Amino acid sequence: MNIINSTLCAAALAAAATAVAPQAQACTNLLVGKKASADGSTLITYAADSHTLYGDLSYLPAADHKKGEMRAIRDWDTGIMHGYIPEVEHTYKVVGNINEHQLTIAESTWGGRPELADTTKGAIMDYGSLITVTLQRARTAREAIAVMTDLVARYGYNSEGESFSIGDPNEIWVLDMIGKGGKEKGAVWVAMRIPDDCISAHANQTRIFKFPLNDKANCLYSKDVISFARKMGYFKGRDADFEFSRAYSPADFGTLRGCDARVWSYFNRFKAGMDAYLPYIAGKKGAEVMPLYVKPDRKLTARDLQNMMRDHYEGTPFDMTKDPGATNWWGVPYRYRPMEFKVDSVTYCQERAIATQQTGFVFVSQMRSWLPDEVGGLMWFGVDDANTAVFVPIYCSITEVPASYAVGKGDLYNFDFDAAFWVNNVVANQAYNRYSLMIPDIRKVQGALEDGFAQRQPEIEAQAVALCKSNPQKAVEYLTNYSVNTAQHATRRYQELAKYLFVKYLDGNVKREKDGKFERNEAGMPVQPQWPGYTQDYYNTVVKGSGDRLKVVEPEK
Repeated sequence: MNIINSTLCAAALAAAATAVAPQAQACTNLLVGKKASADGSTLITYAADSHTLYGDLSYLPAADHKKGEMRAIRDWDTGIMHGYIPEVEHTYKVVGNINEHQLTIAESTWGGRPELADTTKGAIMDYGSLITVTLQRARTAREAIAVMTDLVARYGYNSEGESFSIGDPNEIWVLDMIGKGGKEKGAVWVAMRIPDDCISAHANQTRIFKFPLNDKANCLYSKDVISFARKMGYFKGRDADFEFSRAYSPADFGTLRGCDARVWSYFNRFKAGMDAYLPYIAGKKGAEVMPLYVKPDRKLTARDLQNMMRDHYEGTPFDMTKDPGATNWWGVPYRYRPMEFKVDSVTYCQERAIATQQTGFVFVSQMRSWLPDEVGGLMWFGVDDANTAVFVPIYCSITEVPASYAVGKGDLYNFDFDAAFWVNNVVANQAYNRYSLMIPDIRKVQGALEDGFAQRQPEIEAQAVALCKSNPQKAVEYLTNYSVNTAQHATRRYQELAKYLFVKYLDGNVKREKDGKFERNEAGMPVQPQWPGYTQDYYNTVVKGSGDRLKVVEPEK
């Protein structure tokens, strides 16, 4: 047999892992049906959150394969070789998490019952490989579900419990899957179609409870999803009462407050009355379960989702800008790990919002049925923290990745100021120190870039559609050039921003500005900077902890 495992091919496939399926154990996906979006797009977002993930953008070209060729499957998290599977005759082009047919797949890990993780030698397909291989083999969401479930049935599932967001220009699905712990080959799973006029989300906890057993148009599931739960002692009762989430991933404080609360925040932004589910988030006995999907009060845009990916629970009971951890430090809505801590033997938690500092990459995938695939599939892509990142337009048909986003342009141990990931981190990490002071400067640049992209989008796509009619290849070249040049411009602009922030806020001061430049006196020397000091909450905390030690007392006379 022929084995596709040359040094070049293996390197390319391994590198693709960083953008397609990273070590992303704490991710957030937001979904929008085509009738719930302002323009008829289907939308899927993904924040690939991991403390060991370097954010870049992978590219796998379409390819033809000879009969008998085998594909190496390496675990995307660890790089460990799991085995080989037969290659198909033709594989599709894949850019990040979208393919040339506008199919998008994202994920979030929920783990579930630990005894069901299958790490036996017979289990080959890990969740990341499953995403990439499926994007190379499927054209639609339904095809993707068939490919994914067939792959794990044939070759085993070597991962924990996982939720997959799967979308094409017409349909959005959520697929929940967990292995069988090596006791049997494959996985148990259920897939639910999200109604066209609704929004959905998942964030490291399975969201599917009861599901229809006789509605193949909107629900698909493995034949043993209920019987296996019975066999394992996870469920007793009528089939009609079976709940996937309760059986395979029972909720606890962490999954409710750290995971489902993110989903609640998304729903709450666009649907009135979501306070009714706060008792569920709080783990109250008998509380009504938050639904898998809701119908929003208005139709959403891609920009809405970009901004939602920047959420820190602002304006909700979990608002991370309002607790003492924020108010003492310029309103910074970030909490470093660990997520739990103890005071006087009592355990407390840190909030976990959608936007987080350890994001590798983030995207909003926009899929549109009325446009040619070359134009309709658009991934708004960013690296590092979504809150401070810039979403740049990357079309699914491109044949070249922007140099500053390319695989191999730096890594977590090698700083490269020409790499978008590192540039964004320099900007973000400066803001984490004095958030309320710096975020307006970041928003100004970020907003100008993204507004510009949005304003140019109709013009760019009209030209591309015209080219598709006469010469599709010219359209691909046009969109490639636009995507590359736009992304490179964004990186250069953020390089300027990073240096500007460093100069302006050097040593705790704030440089004065006039007419768009740092102010100088008539002799050309810098003027005295501003001294913003600290917040009043900070001063109050210092006095509370130090007593009279720092009190200003005039000498006795």
